[in-house]
Amino acid sequence: MQTGTILILTHNDNGYHLGVSTEWSEQALAELRGAGYRRGLARARVIDFLDAQDCCVGAQEIHSELVARGERVGLASVYRVLDVLAEKRLVQRVDLGDGVTRFEPLRDTVEHHHHIVCDDCGRIEPFADQRLERVLRDVEESSGYAVVGHDIVLRGACSACR
Repeated sequence: MQTGTILILTHNDNGYHLGVSTEWSEQALAELRGAGYRRGLARARVIDFLDAQDCCVGAQEIHSELVARGERVGLASVYRVLDVLAEKRLVQRVDLGDGVTRFEPLRDTVEHHHHIVCDDCGRIEPFADQRLERVLRDVEESSGYAVVGHDIVLRGACSACR
């Protein structure tokens, strides 16, 4: 990516972000298997769904989409799977300030990103900006903190709502 470029990651027509790879689902399933978890249907479906995302989704959203696809997965099962994935540090919890906890796969191969949220329609767009990351590294260096993570959420009105 060029210096000074902001990358808006794309999404498909149904509003879900385009999938990145299947490596994450294989890694997640192997990690859970190694920790003694059995490969249950709900776990496999939630992991497969998350693997097709490159941005955050909530448990209700995951459940609704799986049910719309004809999957028989209970909402409580979705929450349990997400809790285990978060405990194993396979997903990141994302709080956009609207009371909904969202989750996104933690992938080694995907550039770290932040989120822009439309306050009118609720649309969420991921974005990456290397200039911003450099400034944050400078703040870490000058503050003396050993920063282990950060989340930036920009709020406003998307082009469709303005």
